[in-house]
Amino acid sequence: MSVLRVRGYALPSGDVLDLYADGDRWTSDPVADADLAGEGWLLPGLVDAHTHPGAEDPGSAFDERLLRADLRQHAAAGVTLIRSPGLAGQPPEWFGTDPDLPRSVHAGPWFAQDGQFFDGWGRRPTHAELPVLAAEQARRTGWAKLIGDWRDGDEPIPADVLTAVVAAVHAAGGRVAVHANYAQTSKAAIAAGVDSIEHGMRLDPDLLPQMAAAGIALTPTLSVIESALTSASDRGDGGTFAAALADHRRLVTQAVEAGVTLLAGTDSRPHGRITDEISALVAAGVRPHEALAAASWSARAYLGWAGLEPDAPADAVVYDADPRSDLRQLADPAAVILRGKLVYRRP
Repeated sequence: MSVLRVRGYALPSGDVLDLYADGDRWTSDPVADADLAGEGWLLPGLVDAHTHPGAEDPGSAFDERLLRADLRQHAAAGVTLIRSPGLAGQPPEWFGTDPDLPRSVHAGPWFAQDGQFFDGWGRRPTHAELPVLAAEQARRTGWAKLIGDWRDGDEPIPADVLTAVVAAVHAAGGRVAVHANYAQTSKAAIAAGVDSIEHGMRLDPDLLPQMAAAGIALTPTLSVIESALTSASDRGDGGTFAAALADHRRLVTQAVEAGVTLLAGTDSRPHGRITDEISALVAAGVRPHEALAAASWSARAYLGWAGLEPDAPADAVVYDADPRSDLRQLADPAAVILRGKLVYRRP
């Protein structure tokens, strides 16, 4: 197999780089007769930090063939790393290691309270059992995911339980993601010291400096929430939801201004839509540089992966022009390199 080479303006710095894939690591040492996979503007791979591949509908069974198909869609869009904060089942051993599919970070199946979340998905231990089980999951995969709240009027996970879960998971060397769409849940999760707030609708903006200081990330899943406005209108509560959505858009820009780590995530089907989330962030007022960071180099760093530099994993997406100046570039990459292999090159 020939050695791949990329060269061009590497984001986020814009410095000119000339890199060669030494297996699954970049090197700046020239390799004779290397295959120039792409030249132009370089990103260290895109990241979808909130995606649930492998199941067709909420509550449906985990499907390994569908999992492969979903991950191929991510790779075709330039996504070389995903985080799955919740899966319909424990994934197969090849998940995250298959040479043609994105790297992965995951939390296994969700943890939820009785009567909440989708029937058929997740685990529903007692509050007393939850810290131990969450720590066991995080010890295996690095993350545990809690459904902190569900429908309006439901009781969220109690603050003392969240605190116990965080303490147990952190002691096991893991991290905690919490689904939170109501103010009380986000407040309790932030006080408990979770690692990421997923969705975060109705989160009190006054808590953003505390999030930034604690290193708590926000994954706003803005594009899928925007797509839910039509369903809310059909139910007759479109006005209320539209107001909450407007607040959520403002929250996203306020989070960036406060220094909170922003993660781009698409949440639901179809897969391979990370460009939709980037565009939604920009439309909400996030600068293109920060929106791309949330879907690339900042997200990689938060998840423990280096960018475009010698000895870093050999992932890259190549574009003809600077995607910060022209977001349309994101839908038409010239090449996608994953683990030092060319998984896509524009015909």
